[in-house]
Amino acid sequence: MNDFFTTEVIVKLCAIAALIVLSGFFSGSETALTAASRSRIHARAKQGSKGAGIVAKLLESRERLIGALLLGNNLVNILASALMTGLMLSLFGDIGVIIATAVMTALILIFAEVLPKTYAITRPDAAAISVARPVSAIVWIFAPIVRAIQVLVNSVLRLFGVKSDDLSWTVADEIRGAVHLHTEEGRVDKHERDQILGVLNIGDLDVEDVMIHRKNLVMVDADLPAKDIIKQVLDSGHSRLPVWRDDIDNVVGVLHVKDLLSAINKTSGDMDKLNIAALAREPWFTPETTSVLDQLKAFQQKRAHFALVVDEYGALMGVVTMEDILEEIVGDIQDEFDEEIDGVKPTKDGSVIVAGDVPVRDLNRACDWDLPGEDAVTIAGLIIHESRTIPDVGQVFSFHNHRFEIMKKQKNQITSVKVRKTGERV
Repeated sequence: MNDFFTTEVIVKLCAIAALIVLSGFFSGSETALTAASRSRIHARAKQGSKGAGIVAKLLESRERLIGALLLGNNLVNILASALMTGLMLSLFGDIGVIIATAVMTALILIFAEVLPKTYAITRPDAAAISVARPVSAIVWIFAPIVRAIQVLVNSVLRLFGVKSDDLSWTVADEIRGAVHLHTEEGRVDKHERDQILGVLNIGDLDVEDVMIHRKNLVMVDADLPAKDIIKQVLDSGHSRLPVWRDDIDNVVGVLHVKDLLSAINKTSGDMDKLNIAALAREPWFTPETTSVLDQLKAFQQKRAHFALVVDEYGALMGVVTMEDILEEIVGDIQDEFDEEIDGVKPTKDGSVIVAGDVPVRDLNRACDWDLPGEDAVTIAGLIIHESRTIPDVGQVFSFHNHRFEIMKKQKNQITSVKVRKTGERV
């Protein structure tokens, strides 16, 4: 027994054990630093945590960090395996290679990989801060070697047309993924998710995506008697209405209810003394291709809440209001004058009856679906885009994991659709 455990054997076993501990340190550090939340680390650094500040600096260059940790991990693993192989060969002969392979595989897998990585993944922020200082020193020591390796790797990747600095994701994509994940886990409710995603998605929208279409507008004919106009204004429930003359596309102004009430007060209620056209304010026109963010900034600069949307030929397309833009973020805003119009009606069989002019985004929010809204604003537009035709009543289509049945039409306009999620990718 004493001949077996000689001083040389004991020294080699201690060296192997120390190398396995080092390997576990490298593996755990890599997992902790890559899994640590940059936002939480940044917040702790702002609060004065020096360790968090070091982690934040390390994460600024992930390639160099991971390269140094992988280099160190491979060095200690290879050295430990070489020592174990030499030791087993001296003790057991040729069969020692098999023994060394089996023993080192078990030791590295359990104590240098699974155990430290499991610990690190359960508390990544705390583990990252605890190893920050030694890892920072290792990164500095290995910096020249890692830099040379990066140059070699990037050169090889370029031969295959891959650029290491190309990013296929954005911060917004990362936030979207986190929000969807936490919603599935129950940490974020649907309303909160919709608001967060609304803020992220609003930058991708144009005015035409959020405007009220001209067919749904209440517009005032400037040539009507004042009494009829006042009744129309009161029946509409809106505070601002476009005023037109001769042709509905010829908008001459925007009538504000406040101005109308003030004029009625000044005339002591005498309708015959009212000049509606003179009360209308100058209309503000905006192109349908204006981004929603630009329109929001314009509303803020002009201190206005209402704009008329026109196409490239100057034809009236609809109106956009500050409320329309805010609803994209916070959801539908109902006041005491809004009529409750259900454009989305669930049925007992799990399907939904949808009005054709309901926006795809609103349907997605209401039913928690993910129908694409890039090529069409409304559900009717989506069906026409996908089917490449104007469908007839009774026709059924399946696309984007949903089934669409045309229920009603008015001329060429789809007015009602029955939609059901199929659960199959079509």
